[in-house]
Amino acid sequence: MAVRQVSKFDLPDLGVGVGFRVPHYRHVVETRPEMDWFEVLSENFMVEGGSPLYHLDHLSAHYPVVPHGVSLSLGGDGEPEHLRRLIALCRRVNAPWVSDHLCFVGAGGVQTHDLLPLPRTRAVRDHVVRRIRDVTDAIGIPFAVENPSTYVAHVDDEMPEWAFLAEIAEAADCAILLDVNNIVVSGVNHGFEPMDYLAGIPAERVVQIHLAGHTTLPSGFRIDTHDHPVPDPVWALYAAAIRRIGPVSTLVEWDDNIPTWERLAEEAATARRIRAESLS
Repeated sequence: MAVRQVSKFDLPDLGVGVGFRVPHYRHVVETRPEMDWFEVLSENFMVEGGSPLYHLDHLSAHYPVVPHGVSLSLGGDGEPEHLRRLIALCRRVNAPWVSDHLCFVGAGGVQTHDLLPLPRTRAVRDHVVRRIRDVTDAIGIPFAVENPSTYVAHVDDEMPEWAFLAEIAEAADCAILLDVNNIVVSGVNHGFEPMDYLAGIPAERVVQIHLAGHTTLPSGFRIDTHDHPVPDPVWALYAAAIRRIGPVSTLVEWDDNIPTWERLAEEAATARRIRAESLS
């Protein structure tokens, strides 16, 4: 596969970073450890003040920061107030891009607080494209859509997930946040080959990669829990992704059973090593 050095959006390769999580707030802002960049969960900082913004301001003064959301609900209708707060957050940290998931999180005023899978139909595709265009126009910086992990499929699906994501990204002219852990999880759960997914993604639109661990149930079913180290199948797919896409900003997610900073930094160092080896 050909290596692409940059995405079509000409965004910077930030290197390897980690998520900014509460147990590490004080350590990071007070000691400024060696780390290329940080991702923040958008909704945790879409507030008027207090400790979250205090720590965020100290973080963004010394590191690149990229907001990543979980409740934009691209498959739904959207909420103007949510978008207003997201725009304010992006401006506050001078975000190079912002991202959220290819999913919906509720309907009819009911918020499920979960990333629900969309029917992969042309009608839904067109709706999501309109939503992404509106969000991108409002925010004024590149928007990246992330492939979710899924556990069920819709009977009226018209295409595989990678084709659905690729068609949306092309039609909306948006970027892609490629979560290789989610590809592995969904690949096992739905019986597709992760390499087929990787081959079907427009490499020039990938501006970021997510890495994480997941839980394997006794049945073999996978759950995207972000509470384990990155497993070998995810590292292997990451190496293949880097060989195809080229150097792209990489983020280690660890959101439950959060380890010490030192252990998290080790995971980031492993990503940095594998990335370098895959490019050599």
